[in-house]
Amino acid sequence: MALVHAVRSWRDALILRTSPAFSSEGKNRSVGENRAASHKAPYAPRGYMERAQGLATAWQSLEQHWRIPTTGVKMPRTPSYGILRWIISPLLRPLVNTKISGVHHIPRKGAVILAANHLSHVDPIMVISSSRRPVRYLAKDGHFRNAALRTLMRATGQIETKRDKGGEQALSNAADVLEADAALGIFPEGTRSKRTEAPFLLPGKTGAARLAASYPHAVVVPIALQGTRDVMEPQRHKWPRLYRRITMNVGKGVTWLEWLGHEHGGAVTSEDLEQMATLEDHEIRAQLAQLYRKFTDQLMKSMLELGAP
Repeated sequence: MALVHAVRSWRDALILRTSPAFSSEGKNRSVGENRAASHKAPYAPRGYMERAQGLATAWQSLEQHWRIPTTGVKMPRTPSYGILRWIISPLLRPLVNTKISGVHHIPRKGAVILAANHLSHVDPIMVISSSRRPVRYLAKDGHFRNAALRTLMRATGQIETKRDKGGEQALSNAADVLEADAALGIFPEGTRSKRTEAPFLLPGKTGAARLAASYPHAVVVPIALQGTRDVMEPQRHKWPRLYRRITMNVGKGVTWLEWLGHEHGGAVTSEDLEQMATLEDHEIRAQLAQLYRKFTDQLMKSMLELGAP
């Protein structure tokens, strides 16, 4: 069923539609013009389904090279999330100054990766509170030392990670979330930007791409946050300045398989993947690394197009 869903959704997909960076023709178009252009042809070309299924099968044959193992730990249930959302959110809504657009692009069910820029401690709170479904972030173990904060983190389903375990362990923790068909929040920059002058967006790390590749039917949704540093700047503001405006723009998502076969995405065919499978292991890893980097760079451009400062 997951394969059928991905194949059908690919038919109308323009890879990370919010960004003209995927199309050489789109570089001089507005975002709206790109979106309109993507819907001129309502029907898939002949043989589309066969090509899509062939690509998915060829990608699966390389699984040993891209699969991120899970930890085997099941995601805990978060009944407190609903309580917090229905009780606390209405109380906070009149007090905060937010403008949110495109939240309907976040799937209500299934594995999803919510990729946003990172400027403030407010960022994950903004994404979690606006996404209409539980969102799990990987949080460093320091956030779990304070009893009150630890209770809140666990009530909302955040995942404790230990930095001394390394990046691969963190990726496995993230894979647990996607394996459970849940929503994973991630900052592709890998850390909070400390730049004092624009552009604040840092170059993306390839962790999000590796997770997308390992769960090729998970939807990757680009998000741009504006104003969160003005609300609460680390090491400067002890309390959030709720009167400051926060803007959250959510773009249309894409799965790894949709991106992989798109001419302005990975531009890869099933034949390319079959040829890759005949190479030495180190050569396969090198080619996959190039795909991860390309996906990451296009994802970051999409976030910029959405308004990430």
